[in-house]
Amino acid sequence: MAFAAPALPFIQAGTAIVAGRQASAVGKYNQAIQNRNAEVLEQEGELIEKQKEFDIATFDKKFAKFQGETKTKILNSGVELSGSGLRILRANAEQAEIEKDIIDYNAKIGQAKAFEQANFARMQGQVARNEARAAELGYYAQAGESLMRAYG
Repeated sequence: MAFAAPALPFIQAGTAIVAGRQASAVGKYNQAIQNRNAEVLEQEGELIEKQKEFDIATFDKKFAKFQGETKTKILNSGVELSGSGLRILRANAEQAEIEKDIIDYNAKIGQAKAFEQANFARMQGQVARNEARAAELGYYAQAGESLMRAYG
């Protein structure tokens, strides 16, 4: 065993250097995962916008059909399209605008949430990378300490 004693500081230093490189690789990997998660969340936010546009278009189509049916019923009842009939159509149109505003609001909330989660994922990735750098530096310091003890 005495023959290995002079090599021990170099073995310890080499092991610490390898551990430092491994810590760096793990940090980069974890950061890459979080960056990918952020991209997925941003895509989700973009899909929410497209879904909103689709929902509003579908709503507009159904509303136009509903308004047409309402107008037809009013006219078929023998009433002129004035007074109460117009108030009904106007109330329907006002309610439709409120519904579209709700669809828009909910989409904006969903988008903001997705984008905020994306930002948080990026921050988590940066934290993981910084933690790995700190660990890496710690291992390199251990390597230097091993060599200094042997020759200090």
